[in-house]
Amino acid sequence: MAESEPTTADQTTDPTTLAGLRAALDGQWAQTRDQLREEIARTELLADPSLDLKPARAKILEEMKVLATKNFVSAGFRKEHGGTGDVGKAIVGIEMLGYADLSLMVKSGVQWGLFGGAVENLGTKRHHDKYVKDLIDLKLLGSFGMTETGHGSNVQSLETTATYDPKTQEFVINSPTELARKDYIGGAGQHARVSAVFAQLITGAPGEEPHSRGVHCFFVPIRDAKGNDLPGVTTSDCGYKGGLRGVDNGRISFDNVRIPAENLLNRYADVAADGTYSSPIESDNRRFFTMLGTLIRGRVSVGATAGAAARKALTLAVRYALVRKQFETPDGSSEVTILDYRAHQRKLLPLLAKSYALAFAQNELTAELHEVQSLPPEEVDDHRQRLLESWAAGLKAYGSGHASHTINVCREACGGAGYLDENQLPILRGDIDVFTTFEGDNTVLTQLVGKEMLGAYSEEMRGLNAAGWVKFVAGMVGDVVAEKTAVRQVVQTMLDSSDENPDKSELTDRATQIRLFRNREDHLQRTCAQRLRRAADADDPFAVFNDAQDHLLKAATAHIERQVLESFIQAIADCDSKSAAELLGKVCDLYVYSALEADLSWFLMHRHVSVERAKAIRRGVNELCEELRPHARTLVDAFGIPEELLVAPMLEHG
Repeated sequence: MAESEPTTADQTTDPTTLAGLRAALDGQWAQTRDQLREEIARTELLADPSLDLKPARAKILEEMKVLATKNFVSAGFRKEHGGTGDVGKAIVGIEMLGYADLSLMVKSGVQWGLFGGAVENLGTKRHHDKYVKDLIDLKLLGSFGMTETGHGSNVQSLETTATYDPKTQEFVINSPTELARKDYIGGAGQHARVSAVFAQLITGAPGEEPHSRGVHCFFVPIRDAKGNDLPGVTTSDCGYKGGLRGVDNGRISFDNVRIPAENLLNRYADVAADGTYSSPIESDNRRFFTMLGTLIRGRVSVGATAGAAARKALTLAVRYALVRKQFETPDGSSEVTILDYRAHQRKLLPLLAKSYALAFAQNELTAELHEVQSLPPEEVDDHRQRLLESWAAGLKAYGSGHASHTINVCREACGGAGYLDENQLPILRGDIDVFTTFEGDNTVLTQLVGKEMLGAYSEEMRGLNAAGWVKFVAGMVGDVVAEKTAVRQVVQTMLDSSDENPDKSELTDRATQIRLFRNREDHLQRTCAQRLRRAADADDPFAVFNDAQDHLLKAATAHIERQVLESFIQAIADCDSKSAAELLGKVCDLYVYSALEADLSWFLMHRHVSVERAKAIRRGVNELCEELRPHARTLVDAFGIPEELLVAPMLEHG
């Protein structure tokens, strides 16, 4: 697999630096990434915009059959269930598909991540023995039946019911209203034969009135071997979407569909033959969030793949900017390469810096997920699990939002050429758009991070409605109860050896940057809690919460941004190449300066920076863009995207 040479417009970089950057980005699963680079280096994997729905879907299914033979698929399942038990490898495998066709990634993620994850993590031995091997090998095609027309992110309020019938020892699955229809379900449009359906479990012990025990997951057949709907099941196709043509999204409605009692995925709850409900977790809220917590692999995969798609778009846009020329120099001797324009540098290079930051943060998240999910379930610490869930939610929201924005900017940065499907950017833009929505709407996920910050990961806090939340925060002792992430030694050492006044020290000083990010986070967190505390006796708690929602979201975003910065700092410290570490230092500075510039009004308004420092921040973005301009090609080449997946005629002609 040959890589094209940098253009003469780009500075020649020591191969050691490029290798050092690649090693830092590839992280713990570098070998897996290299193997997958070879396996996905095929132009046939790229989306074909000329295909209609059925051919596009058929193409993706055939590609999945090829993937099924690769060991990164089985890596996502425990050894005792027929897999190899390397969670990180499975995440990295899905992430790398973001360099190819996002339809392939999404459909693979639904089959092996969501559907397969539900069977493995919510089921027990009877389900593992019966289904896992077949779903890995694609002999069993499934879907993930969570989202409903009327309830998307609010999973606890799903309307689909699963009522236990003790006479026949069956569950009766029903869609009681039109809004209870399962909607936008990957695989439901055409290929899936079964679905992991989330529904309100209704049952009662002898002499007890049946009532809902909350949302549980059920293994529900929806089609026969020929693809026809089973009795009581109605499926329909979502049809054309804004992108992801190869994914057969559909809808499912149930009309008193009966399934055996054993089809309840019963790791966290069970129903006896007489209808008696039991669970090792007494609290309904804790049980619900424990169940969802085991399924965060899908959320992590979405964030990881969004990052890959953004890196691909930046690679295309930067390479184009290095060959495309526009307007003559003042002396008329030649035309100017568009990446030499400061405005173009400002478009692309800060986004490139942020993509680096997110790649390092994603590597850390993947490693933590791998460690947690490799432990025996009984050894997983609740506190650590909650930190992981919050980090996954925040990074998915922050990263997919960045990807959507970045790909759109890259499309615009390539002018008319960027609007042609042959140059891939319009396809990427259409496919990435929904990443901000699925696996959790980004606003809802950011709000979740904010709640966890304010709630100190308290059991009483989780699952509370607006009224309960306000009441809880109002009763907290002290200014604010906040859980800090584990202190990194490299960060603490920087803080201990620097000036504590961030407005008097050099802005390139790493400790100063950390303090600016931390001070903003602490200020927003404290003042948000104070607003809610003052509302303890309010007549309308929802109005109070609603009024403070923007404050909460900003506090959460500041928290995420600080975590990402510290991940970047750690990656620089861990980098084995001195020249690569030096270049990463400048990229990190640009990430910091551009983040500060984007929020400069807040820093000025709250006097966290002076007017002079604010001017220095704006100048600093320009200076860093100029310093990094000669390294632009090296920085995108370090992503290691196979050349076969970067086919774009615009790169040949400029």
